[in-house]
Amino acid sequence: MPIKIPNGLPAESVLQSENIFVMKEQRAQSQEIRPLRILLLNLMPKKIETETQLSRLLGNTPLQVELELIHTKTHESQNTSAEHLLAFYKTFDDVKDQNFDGLIITGAPVEMVPFEEVDYWDELCAIMEWSRTHVHSTLHICWGAQAGLYYHFGINKRPLDAKMFGIFPHTLDYKNSILFRGFDDVFSVPHSRHTTVAREDIEAVPALKILASSPEAGVYAVSAKDSRQIFIMGHSEYDAMTLDAEYRRDIAKGMDIAVPKNYYPDDDPTKPPMVTWRSCANLLFSNWLNYFVYQTTPYDLREIAAVE
Repeated sequence: MPIKIPNGLPAESVLQSENIFVMKEQRAQSQEIRPLRILLLNLMPKKIETETQLSRLLGNTPLQVELELIHTKTHESQNTSAEHLLAFYKTFDDVKDQNFDGLIITGAPVEMVPFEEVDYWDELCAIMEWSRTHVHSTLHICWGAQAGLYYHFGINKRPLDAKMFGIFPHTLDYKNSILFRGFDDVFSVPHSRHTTVAREDIEAVPALKILASSPEAGVYAVSAKDSRQIFIMGHSEYDAMTLDAEYRRDIAKGMDIAVPKNYYPDDDPTKPPMVTWRSCANLLFSNWLNYFVYQTTPYDLREIAAVE
């Protein structure tokens, strides 16, 4: 089934070239189907890149998805044009009176800044609080996951001695998790971060369950016991060349950055990277949409508040 995206969104041509079924707004309006309404809070600086990555994963399922994009109004983007934001993005004020089947909160390059010092922190807190009564299931990614764990459960992030950078093997802590139904015993996930959330801090909160982790990269997936909030520490949505671009950007800046682990063949950055995480990424988002959104969301979205 298709993903419905705003008319003219740059992701459209990319998705169509990959044979992902994209439905424009005009055609969707003619169908008697209630699509899953997914809200994407895009906190990443390269918004077009991120919206394309996530649209690709959301569109590769049997479910019809209607994607709505928002950005924070309390932060001025330096890497995405005002024209693009004006054409395709709304702000929280524009959607706060609506209800959504799902919400995705992306990562952001502010992990070394204390949460309260992030310029849009108050706005993000308002959105996370609103999600409890207006969204059926919220998927938090990387810094978004750290922010969600801090806001909802008081768990603070911790600095790492060195950047967690590369592709790392993961296993399931909770083998019966339907979020990971169909996963192999060992699966790969990209990571790119300077902070982490400690396992012991999560285990101290009875309302949380660790679903998957890595011996080297740490906790990867956490779920609230009611399954309406999911926290993913890595970047399963990354494209083949995303880590390569980050590595070469940092090298160009003269930064002391290690080659991303398990990414280039023989850890040789002159060789094209090997993609070892794409199938797991597609399955992760497919399972989230199916089991945590579609199978349990009320048909009338106004009933979400009554579920809380």
